[in-house]
Amino acid sequence: MTYLLISVVFLAVAAVVLAVALARRPDRAALLRRWWPAALITGVALAVLTAVFDNLMIGAGLMWYTDANTSGVRLGLVPIEDFAYPLAGLLLLPALWLLLGRRRDGGAS
Repeated sequence: MTYLLISVVFLAVAAVVLAVALARRPDRAALLRRWWPAALITGVALAVLTAVFDNLMIGAGLMWYTDANTSGVRLGLVPIEDFAYPLAGLLLLPALWLLLGRRRDGGAS
């Protein structure tokens, strides 16, 4: 199994959970308007941090990837697949917040 396939599955699960969480909310349009700037800033920060620190860790020999298991597309030393995990977290954490949190009026979300 390649890292790309694992990444696609991981991203798909996160996207489905977010879609379900948003579908359950009557105020989803307002939520999306309010959250997109923060999500964009967070996504950029996560991408930069992933690029910097994954390059450092791979360069130091703390982890490595075989070319047979990656797509071959790299940003420095980092396979592009490594960026899927922070992106999935960016999708999944707000979804879990919506699914497991409480509304301000005290009712279950």
